[in-house]
Parts: sequence; C-alpha cells; structure tokens
Amino acid sequence: MTKPLLRPRPANDGLVLEEFSIYEGYCPRKWNKVLLMTDLAAHVLEPNRRLDAIDRKILMVLQEDASLSVAEIGDRVGLSSTPCWKRIQRLEADGVILRRVALVDQNKIGLGISVFVSVESADHSEAWLRTFADAVSAMPEVMEFYRMAGDVDYMLRVVVADMQSYDVFYKKLIGAVPLKNVTSRFAMEKIKSVTALPVPAA
Repeated sequence: MTKPLLRPRPANDGLVLEEFSIYEGYCPRKWNKVLLMTDLAAHVLEPNRRLDAIDRKILMVLQEDASLSVAEIGDRVGLSSTPCWKRIQRLEADGVILRRVALVDQNKIGLGISVFVSVESADHSEAWLRTFADAVSAMPEVMEFYRMAGDVDYMLRVVVADMQSYDVFYKKLIGAVPLKNVTSRFAMEKIKSVTALPVPAA
C-alpha cells in the first residue's frame, strides 16, 4: 500500500512548505509556491460506485481551497488523515477530481476584456466540425467552447487584452473554416463568477 510522502522544506520567507504526494515516488509540481498534489488522467467512474455524504463534503472543501493539507481536509469532514487521503485518491482515480490548479485574476494579468462569441455554420458535417473544433481548441484566447441547441450553433467565451487583440483573434477565427455568421458580445461587468460546482446532497 502506498503512503503519503511528506517532506518539509524551508521556504525563502522562513516558512516551511510541506510537499505532499498521494503516490509514492511522485514529485509534485510547483508554481509560484502553489503545491499541486497531482495531475491525474480521468477515468470513467465505475457505474456501481456512488458518492456518499463524506465524499461530497470533501469535494466542497477542495473546490473552495485545494491547497489544504489532508489533515485539514479531514478535520473539516470528520475523518482522520489516512481515510481522508484514501477517499481523495479514489476520487482522483475515478475522474471525479480532474486536476488541481491555481485560479488567476484575468484583469491582473492584462486580460480585461471578456467576449461571448456565437457562431453559425452552414456546414454541419462531421468533417467540418472536427476541423473547426481542432482549430478553436488550439486558440489560447478561448476559455470555453460549446456546441449549442437553439438559434446559434456554437458559443465561445474568449478573453483578450484589448480591442486590437480581439480583432487579431476574430480574423484568426473566421480564417480557420468557412462560417455563416459570427456575433461578438462584449461583457461590461462580471457580476458572478464561481468555479465551485454545487455538489448535490447524497
């Protein structure tokens, strides 16, 4: 049975950072002092495996602060470290927890404009969709990309620094594949934006 690896390391500011990995021999990646536990490939959740109330509490805690130690998470959900760690490991292996990331303020890195781009296509063939999906997925400005039901075929959420940057993106988009219509809607104010899913009760 694998065990958590805990390796205290002094930080530059005198604090002690605790490196944690749920897999023996796995070295956690670090970025700006944010310690990531794992980046696991998603697996299909076994059909007979259900999330119980404690699993759901763990998910709510991690969605609010994934930097918490296993001991802190366990305290919040009423478990000791080992059973809490095993549950987190299972949730990751089952693909319920996809990965752990740092959330960045887009305005503070100079990406102050959000645009919702609706796309209509005259071609609905599988080959066209594959070409379009590959092209759009490769554009770093696109944060989300959906195929829609209703009066538009696709919806994109795009972030850019300014109008000139959006114009560059727009030309790249319309040059990728033939499109029937593209409509851009610019967000004036972000009223609500959350990343935590509302985990249903068991």
